[in-house]
Amino acid sequence: MDVFSRTFLPAAAEAGVAIPTVSRHMPIFRRCVEPDDTTVLVSRCSRPEAPMAGEYLLLLTYRRLVVTQETKVLHRLRLHLNANLRHLSNVTWSPDLTRTAVEVAATAVDGVRERFRLRVAEPEAVWHLDALLQHVFRTPRPAIAA
Repeated sequence: MDVFSRTFLPAAAEAGVAIPTVSRHMPIFRRCVEPDDTTVLVSRCSRPEAPMAGEYLLLLTYRRLVVTQETKVLHRLRLHLNANLRHLSNVTWSPDLTRTAVEVAATAVDGVRERFRLRVAEPEAVWHLDALLQHVFRTPRPAIAA
């Protein structure tokens, strides 16, 4: 089993994503992610500006951000976003304890601003998502010599 599979399945289980959903989305993720890439986060999400667009599944690795969409009526899958993290700019996120969600936004290489709302079951999970996003997107600052 490769690194991606070993890390994706536990991350999907932690997010509460059902096995049938994982199985449907896996072929798309496999085409986008290298076998040696480690999964950091898997989460169901929605787009605040398009609430009726269907369900989205977000995959974050140390190299890529991949988002798939499943349409509401026909349950068809399509790739919504496949971006190398180096090609994303102005990545921001804001934890919202009142809604138990984290809103993530990033500007893709084509200049389109993408926004996703990741919902979680418990307020503690909001801080866990915040920590994961901080781990991936915040580069450590160099130590200042005294």
